[in-house]
Amino acid sequence: MGQKRKKAGTGTQLTGRIVFPDNPTYNAARMEFNRRFSKFPRVIVFCKRTQDVINAVKWARERGVRLRARSGRHSYEGFSSVNGGIIIDVSEMNKVKVDRKNRVAHVQTGNPLERVYRKLWNKRVALPAGTAPDVGVGGLTLGGGIGLLSRKYGLTCDNLKQVKMVVASGRCGAKTIIVNKNKHADLLWASRGGGGGNFGIATDYTFRVRPISTVSIFSITWKWRDLEKVFPTWQRWSPSVTNRLTSTIEVAAKQVGTIVSTGQLLGGAEELRRLIKPLLQAGTPVKVKVQTVPFIEATKFFAEADLNLEPKFKITGAYGFKPLPREGVRIIRDFLSKAPNKHASVWSQSLGGAGSAVSRVAPTATAYPHRKAETIYELSARWRNDGEQQRNIQWVERFRKALRPFVTGDYVNFPDLQIKNWPKAYYGGNFARLKRVKRKYDPHNVFRFAQSIPVD
Repeated sequence: MGQKRKKAGTGTQLTGRIVFPDNPTYNAARMEFNRRFSKFPRVIVFCKRTQDVINAVKWARERGVRLRARSGRHSYEGFSSVNGGIIIDVSEMNKVKVDRKNRVAHVQTGNPLERVYRKLWNKRVALPAGTAPDVGVGGLTLGGGIGLLSRKYGLTCDNLKQVKMVVASGRCGAKTIIVNKNKHADLLWASRGGGGGNFGIATDYTFRVRPISTVSIFSITWKWRDLEKVFPTWQRWSPSVTNRLTSTIEVAAKQVGTIVSTGQLLGGAEELRRLIKPLLQAGTPVKVKVQTVPFIEATKFFAEADLNLEPKFKITGAYGFKPLPREGVRIIRDFLSKAPNKHASVWSQSLGGAGSAVSRVAPTATAYPHRKAETIYELSARWRNDGEQQRNIQWVERFRKALRPFVTGDYVNFPDLQIKNWPKAYYGGNFARLKRVKRKYDPHNVFRFAQSIPVD
């Protein structure tokens, strides 16, 4: 199998690289990044061009087969896979074209971030996006897109000017539409933070990009005993510094025993040393690194933290609108001192504060509502053996509940199936408008999954 075209009786035929269960590549083709999920689709289509996507959507609709869109396979709750249905995989649609003069880039939806950064760097421009090198630009953008240029240049979705999307049409059809501020402006609004796979399958993005050359990066490591000094200091400091500096902090499980803060400044190393002084004076740093590097080297430095992770995980997220009180920091200490294994952690990134481009946008101006949050949290547990799964998932959920008095909502790109009122958590006051957009562009609810935006 795996041929270009598959006859399936009458009606639309699948095109692209087609993988059925009897194909030797099927097992690799069905795997998700999060190995906690192991689903068995009826067929996987690797699309090479937009017409392959249209044909796959039509094929699925004609046969009443459930479909899922997939790009980087990074959906934390396995939303981009399906048992017995069709996976429409766009990862082989990975062209990038840069128009430096007009400061725009045309990026196909299958590109992982590492490739986007590299192609843009060749023209000395950048797009504010995330740190994990193999995350697909598609899902990241549609859910918001946070990273180390966020405070200066906004979220990835804030830099989205146009999107090409395959949507369902009529009773069994599919078509491509161009979405920008002049055409289908309501769908552009929804595509800026409304989450991937809700309205159609995006195949192409046009982004505004920024000139970039060198940046300065820092990394500070402390021992675990400094938690009560370091974490509150970082939380007060990170939103108060210049918006040219975006930073993170990660507290590892007590078995590992480290706290690490990293960050990136659009500026020189000397200025960065001066700016991080409050952090250096908190507790007793055991390792400090500050240097100026080409921007592409900085992306590799931050990507390293995402390598060599355990294959199965449970992650949940939340937003902080003000620093955690002492009680909140104590909850972090208590949970990480009783972590299910050494691969658990709490990670946080600065988003808002002094002149931040994220918080300058109104909560209703895009579908992403968490504009006034100062920080975002990611609580995670990772494991290898299925016997550990229940313990790890329960630990994450108890941790989330314990922190609930001090944090709000969740990021749609950190989805969590345990969250009962997920529409409010992900979308806040924008949910009703998202439902209206859904009804208009996908009235038959073709694009649906466990936490997709409903039609009614």
